[in-house]
Parts: sequence; C-alpha cells; structure tokens
Amino acid sequence: MTEPRDELRRPTQRMPYANEPVHMQRMDDPVVEEVVERDDDYRKARTVRTVCAIIDIICWTFAIVLLVHIFLVIAGANSGNGFFQFIAGWADGITLGLDGLFTSSTPAVATLLNEGLAALLWLLIGALLTNLITRVALPSDHRRAWYRRTVRH
Repeated sequence: MTEPRDELRRPTQRMPYANEPVHMQRMDDPVVEEVVERDDDYRKARTVRTVCAIIDIICWTFAIVLLVHIFLVIAGANSGNGFFQFIAGWADGITLGLDGLFTSSTPAVATLLNEGLAALLWLLIGALLTNLITRVALPSDHRRAWYRRTVRH
C-alpha cells in the first residue's frame, strides 16, 4: 500500500557540473511551469529593502568622501587641484557640523578627528535607520536574522 504523499514526491534535479555534459530536453518531455504569485508582503519587503539599500549607499558614499578628504589632507595634496576642491567642497557640506569640534595645531590632525568622527557617524546613522525601518516596516518572517535559535520539541 502506498501513501498518498508518495505520489506527490518528485525527484529533484541538480545542476550539472562544469565538466559534465548537459542533456537537452526532448520535445516529447512534458514541460512543467511554476507560477509564483507575488503577494503584498513580498512587494512591501522588496520596497523596504530597496529603501534601505538606497540609505546604505548614500551613507557609505558620504563616509567614503570624508575618508578621501582626510587622506588628501594628510597626504598633503595640492589644494588648488580641481579634484581636491571638489572633494573638499563636498566634504564641507556633509560634516554634520563637526568642522571645529576638535582643534589642533596642525590642520591634518584636526581634519582627521573632525571628519573621521563625521564618517563614523554617517555609518552609524545608516545602520540605525535601516535597522529601524526594517523592524517597523517588515513582518518578522521577512527580516534578516543575525542570530536565530531553533528549538526542537
């Protein structure tokens, strides 16, 4: 006597390795198509993840610009250069008001401390925003699990 569930089981197919020959499907083989329905939870999760990715990209870009400006100042780059002026102008706008927080006798150390702190704050702001948005907007089964403990009964 066979169980009704045995009829539903199908063998799984694996992808061929690089050195294995690939067998073509014959014309008389039945083609099985699966239709995946996208529900509202999926669309919402995709939208939330897209927003979080944009926030991450913006915050990381600001942090990288600040780090490049720190490198240029410490390395003693020519401040009359167009690239240096572009980076310095952009860095002045994204320092979060930390321009004169630390004062030092050398401008390189002051730039390192002030803009280094601003870069760290941008990364922290990005991480906190994406974590908060994910926790508020996504249902629990769509969230990324950093640590998930499974209990078996």
